[in-house]
Amino acid sequence: MTGLRIGLLGASRIADEALVRPSATTEDRLVAVAARDRARAEAFARRFGVERVVDDYAALLADPEVDVVYNALPNALHAPWNQRIVVAGKALFAEKPFAGTAAECREVRDAAAAGGVPVFVGYHYLHHPLYRRLAEVVASGEIGEVTAVETRMRMPAPPPDDVRWSLPLAGGALMDLGCYAVHTLLMATPWLGGAPSLTDARAGERTPGVDEWAEATYRYPGGAEGRIHCHIAAPGWEMAHQVTGTRGSVMAPMFPLPHRDDRLIVQVGTEERVERLGTTPTYDFQLAALREYVGGTAPLPRGAGADFSVEIAEQLDSIYLATGLPLRPSAAAVG
Repeated sequence: MTGLRIGLLGASRIADEALVRPSATTEDRLVAVAARDRARAEAFARRFGVERVVDDYAALLADPEVDVVYNALPNALHAPWNQRIVVAGKALFAEKPFAGTAAECREVRDAAAAGGVPVFVGYHYLHHPLYRRLAEVVASGEIGEVTAVETRMRMPAPPPDDVRWSLPLAGGALMDLGCYAVHTLLMATPWLGGAPSLTDARAGERTPGVDEWAEATYRYPGGAEGRIHCHIAAPGWEMAHQVTGTRGSVMAPMFPLPHRDDRLIVQVGTEERVERLGTTPTYDFQLAALREYVGGTAPLPRGAGADFSVEIAEQLDSIYLATGLPLRPSAAAVG
């Protein structure tokens, strides 16, 4: 396969970054888009060069020219439409979070496995040289035995009518940023003897049930600590991931956004060095990884599959329960 034929569910903001711009210089094609509002889909197609508009989501799934369906609908629609995509036999490129709860994640994962359908989840930072180099430094033993893993993700508030403030649409800081933060803790398990256990969690509500911020601490089997903090109404941006060891630390100040800051800061004893890993956006590398996986030329990258998303959802469920917040609702698969 030299290029993917991609159909888009929804005329979403993230599609421009995740697919439109990176596909502009590849052989991948954006063949169709569907949205609840056809006029919006038509405007999106004109603006971003999507080949055609189809009547609704079901028509997109039935389209014989679509190989891969990209689901970037609001969070509450991820699980029901991910389920329908894999049942239709289409390869699934799913925006995070994969589903609102662990139970939903398992249902979609099992349906995909039963049908032998490829699933690729959009944790885009994984594929960039910045994160890969960070993992290489830790695995080399340069910073010693790992004692702590911490991820802090803070951003300015979206508009008041944004879907991230809606409980029915499964909004909140944990769904938007916390899934990434938990993902980083789980990516560290090869160095730390297994998955961490939640020891404490706190959250602050913007409106009933919708978390504006949340933080959690974890303990890994070998005793190392894990910490996450996410905030979607902060004064500014912070997207830092740091691993600390007995001899030093390694930190990426903007690990999911290296096009803004591609530094990797390694400190060992009193010595510090800064490596630059390139400002090409993470989404370029993600699209290449998706193409290789769906095309059968490379295995599924660790951290990009449905099983990993189940583990993330289990941790997020635990945080919601520990803070007294409700689990995220799902919506019916209509549209």
